[in-house]
Amino acid sequence: MKSNFVTDLSMNRRKALKASLSLGIGAAGLGMVSSTLAKDSGNSSKLDYSNPQDNLYAFGKLWSSYDEPCIGAFHGLMYLRIPGKRMVPIFGYTGTGALLSEIDDNGDLWVKSRETGYFTDLKTGDILETWDNPFTGKTVEVYHFYNDVLIGKIGKEIPKFFMGEMGDAPTLMNEGTVFPDKDGNYPFILPFQQYGDELMLSWDYTHDYTNPVKPAGWPRSSTGSRITPSEHFTFQVNKDELEDRSLRTCRMTAGFSRISECWPFMEMGGTEFADTTLFGRMHSHKGLKSYGEVPPKLLAYIEKNAPEYLTVPDGWKTSSKRIDTWSAYAQDIPPETPNYDWQASDFIVPSGKGAKESI
Repeated sequence: MKSNFVTDLSMNRRKALKASLSLGIGAAGLGMVSSTLAKDSGNSSKLDYSNPQDNLYAFGKLWSSYDEPCIGAFHGLMYLRIPGKRMVPIFGYTGTGALLSEIDDNGDLWVKSRETGYFTDLKTGDILETWDNPFTGKTVEVYHFYNDVLIGKIGKEIPKFFMGEMGDAPTLMNEGTVFPDKDGNYPFILPFQQYGDELMLSWDYTHDYTNPVKPAGWPRSSTGSRITPSEHFTFQVNKDELEDRSLRTCRMTAGFSRISECWPFMEMGGTEFADTTLFGRMHSHKGLKSYGEVPPKLLAYIEKNAPEYLTVPDGWKTSSKRIDTWSAYAQDIPPETPNYDWQASDFIVPSGKGAKESI
């Protein structure tokens, strides 16, 4: 059964890219267990939510799509909080993810994606190229986040993210809602909850690692030697859609919140606002046909500046060089300190701060 959405992801509006881009939906080096599960289990098969294998299948379908790629989007507002004062809205935050899942012969889940993240004007919703920082009085160039290749594997234990440098402690996903078994392992059993015909799921991670944007090299962009970003999702999905293995994906909506230090492009380093906190609250969703998830202004901007980010990367070779904004910024933006030891990446920034330097 063909997926019922993103019908023109690889045709129509993307025909111009056909000669140079591939959706990479052939699972090079991977088995096709996901297709086998879909075909052999039948529509009435229920998932065993105490079984890590069924949880992996459910997560891949909820977050992404099997056999065919999908497009998801997020959008909302970001607030800044000065200790002891009320939070104030400062800009919108929006972006996309082009995603594809596969389950290999070992039963492990693979997910790959291309991701974007942009900042928008609160009133118009237009994507900002510069931002007037009301706290420092300076106008700064906005850094757009582009992750061109994110490919990773999730096994039958809850994953840990290794961020920062050697010696930084890894982040356990869903800390607080997943617990070790008698052997000290964390089986991939997610905290699904059922209310009526809907399943609800939380997905959290709270980082603490060495800031790639080091104060010595980027004194204006860096807020300090460590950063503590966290993201929190609350998913809602129809139980019947999720458990119907003849469907390659399912409609998903989520609340998405984010807390962190200020983004590097805001240039809060060395000011009295370096210790302030950003909070974002967004909608996140995927599952509509074609580009129905993507807000029109966001879609137009990506089609003009970076249309390949509406497709998934080729192949399945593990890659996560640009997994977070701070590490990407440190690769793309030359140091502010003269003669600071720095090696630029070969990544070409499509738009925003760093684009001119990278061409």
